Amino acid sequence: MTGQLREIDAPTLKSWLEAGRCVLVDVRETDEHAHERIAGAASRPLSKFDPAALPAADGRTVVLHCASGARSTKAAQLLLQQGAAEAILLKGGIAAWKQAGLPVEAGKGPLPIMRQVQIVAGSLALLGVVLGFAVHPGFFVLSGAVGAGLLQAGLTGNCMMANLLMKLPYNRAK
Repeated sequence: MTGQLREIDAPTLKSWLEAGRCVLVDVRETDEHAHERIAGAASRPLSKFDPAALPAADGRTVVLHCASGARSTKAAQLLLQQGAAEAILLKGGIAAWKQAGLPVEAGKGPLPIMRQVQIVAGSLALLGVVLGFAVHPGFFVLSGAVGAGLLQAGLTGNCMMANLLMKLPYNRAK
């Protein structure tokens, strides 16, 4: 990386947006952006992030944001690897934006995919325990399999359940 990574806080971003000084790029997944977003943010999910496909800045500064700052840091590193002189991100992501009392637009999207994973994984783990006690101890394997899947997702950063849930019709981008 040759460029510089810089973070700005939510009030600074707000003033830049109001002054037309920047283009805001949301690198959260499409479902997260559909559920809630900072007004005017362009959606460019990190899973498909291409620095060359960023919206035209027309002399304005590109600012990246995600939920908490982790994914926007990764996107910023990709930008810098492509030769950008500077990559700027919102420190703390949309969570910091909301914590500062700044408005978000609410959409009519499905629940964020990780909440869906939590609901399905929790339901399957609970079902495995209940069936293990009530029907046959072999059902405890279901709870173990869910735990192993969550461990694998945490270690690799790739959640197979999230990938499967994203294929459901209501989770597909329209």
